[in-house]
Amino acid sequence: MTAMHEHPAPVASAPGKSTPAWRLLATLGVGGALAGALVADVYHRTLPAIERAADARIGGAVREVLGAPARLDTLYLVGDKLSRTPPAGTELRKVAKVFEGFDDSGTRIGVAVESAAPGFADEVRLMVGFNPTTGALTGYAMLGQKETPGLGDKIEKDTAFIARFRGKLTPVKGTKNSTTDPSTALA
Repeated sequence: MTAMHEHPAPVASAPGKSTPAWRLLATLGVGGALAGALVADVYHRTLPAIERAADARIGGAVREVLGAPARLDTLYLVGDKLSRTPPAGTELRKVAKVFEGFDDSGTRIGVAVESAAPGFADEVRLMVGFNPTTGALTGYAMLGQKETPGLGDKIEKDTAFIARFRGKLTPVKGTKNSTTDPSTALA
């Protein structure tokens, strides 16, 4: 006798209701608006701390390149002239500045300016100090760079490399050469 195996007939599923497209779009819109509002709120709450950190970095860099002056004065670039007063109606963070350093007796010991130039990966931002009387560099400090670790970050981390610029006369121009000693490019 042969046993017959039977399967029950499939049960037809009841058609389900699908969510209307407008409801999906509304949910996405509300979620996106809330996320955007949260990002904006965090940005506005943290902006003062970020700006204070940037100001501290600039102040520290100025003191580093000028050898810890007793007094600092800030000059503002207005048109093509320097002014001791900032231009009216402008945001001070966006105005080009020159920092003058003075010793205890009031003698100007140097000037520091922010400089930026394209690097390989991104812009390289430096604070450059120099003696305006002699034109000699007093040093530079890194404000920002995203160069390749171990290769391009030498401008920030290699103290021997950094020290080679002290005393060089401005303008300093870096060049590539075929020698294996990169210091010869600073002649």
